[in-house]
Amino acid sequence: MDAFNGLGLNLGNLSRLSSAQTRSISPENLSGDKGAGGMATEGLGAEPATDLGQGWKVSPCVRIKAGETFTIADIEGSGAIQQIWMTPTGVWRHSILRIYWDDQEHPSVECPVGDFFGMHWGRFAPLVSQPVCVNPGSAFNCYWEMPFRRRCRMTLSNIDHEDMILYYQVNYTLTDVPEDCAYFHAQFRRTNPLPYKDVFTIVDGITGRGHYVGTAMGWGVNNANWWGEGEIKFYYDGDKEWPTICGTGTEDYFCGSYNFENKSTNEYQEYCTPYAGLHQVLRPDGLYASQTRFGMYRWHVMDPVRFETDLRITIQALGWRKNHRRYLPLQDDICAVSYWYQTLPTAPFPGLPDRDYLEVI
Repeated sequence: MDAFNGLGLNLGNLSRLSSAQTRSISPENLSGDKGAGGMATEGLGAEPATDLGQGWKVSPCVRIKAGETFTIADIEGSGAIQQIWMTPTGVWRHSILRIYWDDQEHPSVECPVGDFFGMHWGRFAPLVSQPVCVNPGSAFNCYWEMPFRRRCRMTLSNIDHEDMILYYQVNYTLTDVPEDCAYFHAQFRRTNPLPYKDVFTIVDGITGRGHYVGTAMGWGVNNANWWGEGEIKFYYDGDKEWPTICGTGTEDYFCGSYNFENKSTNEYQEYCTPYAGLHQVLRPDGLYASQTRFGMYRWHVMDPVRFETDLRITIQALGWRKNHRRYLPLQDDICAVSYWYQTLPTAPFPGLPDRDYLEVI
């Protein structure tokens, strides 16, 4: 049997020994070097630690000034990110997370930090799932395994007018990475409002070989009545007009049914499961009122969508016309983060919208 490399962890192999080396990067050990944690003599905790000195929480966090980019991690060698925890302050839509693999010049992850963790509306909501969880008060956690072969570079850009404070920890391993491991990717898109009779593009322009593993979506409804009749469509490996996968409705894709409605209370019902959820509902007044906002996730951990050459995903925004049994194309505020693994090189992403367009009003 080949030696275990410490990747692909689960309860079934957690007892196996490996030669993988555990490392961790935080403001108390910016390099992740072995035996180099807690040595800071300067930092945002220096004043409270005046009477205690070195080793007593001198540098638990960093300040990222307005307009600046901070390097969270810069790791050389072969290994994998295994967990990320952070608690960013400020406007989450105005903090942009980027991750670069193996010295590729453009990022494979580019996303507002709140949206990356499923917080699309700038407010905390509990999210309990296998690869992502968000805990009180603003604890963002990610367990997507992210292999790299030569280098991992992770940054956070503060595009807001105000400085922000970031507590964070990146836990990773240095180990051999198998040849068939692909690279983690995540991309953010937003359309506000969606033009009449247009479809929302979750992701497009993916080229290479890989598999799609998840969608986190924020949906702001600008009409009354039920809004989630739209079908999600996966076009891949040469599909043109017609997709290979066509879903049955928006709430169905997120593993719900019949309007996400609890028939006992006649209200939208939040839920969190390991692989799918409706974790956030911002209610104005009434079940089907205009301006209700939703946060949803669907992880394709057990059913990845595999592609050999290309991938495009769209979803319709479709409700009902008042007093008529006819569909109504909606003009809603929709955003999504798409998550997938693929080979390098990555096709460059479309440019992110500017700060004003990103803002949640």
